Amino acid sequence: MFFDTAYAAGEAAAQPTMLESMVPIVLIFVAMYFLMIRPQVKKSKEHSQLLSAIKPGDEIVTSGGIIGRIKSVSDGFVTIDCGSTTLKILKENVSSLSVKSSISSQQKKK
Repeated sequence: MFFDTAYAAGEAAAQPTMLESMVPIVLIFVAMYFLMIRPQVKKSKEHSQLLSAIKPGDEIVTSGGIIGRIKSVSDGFVTIDCGSTTLKILKENVSSLSVKSSISSQQKKK
């Protein structure tokens, strides 16, 4: 008698359709786009704008932590002056403008 009711309850439950089973996967991909991919693309655009805007005289910080003033800028390289040393680095390794440089440029605009 117990087996008959359990078998009948199993038949009554409907299987989800293909569309219903795809909804959680699509939601995961949408969440990954907004949490991972979109911020990375935005950061990449900002970095490429920074690289196109650097000019001689700007103070920069490299990805290795070296702080220096730009002497010259070419297609793929930047020559920086670090006190008594001049370094030639890849343009992609410029991480950011120095805080001093960005503050002084904002004050000059005013």
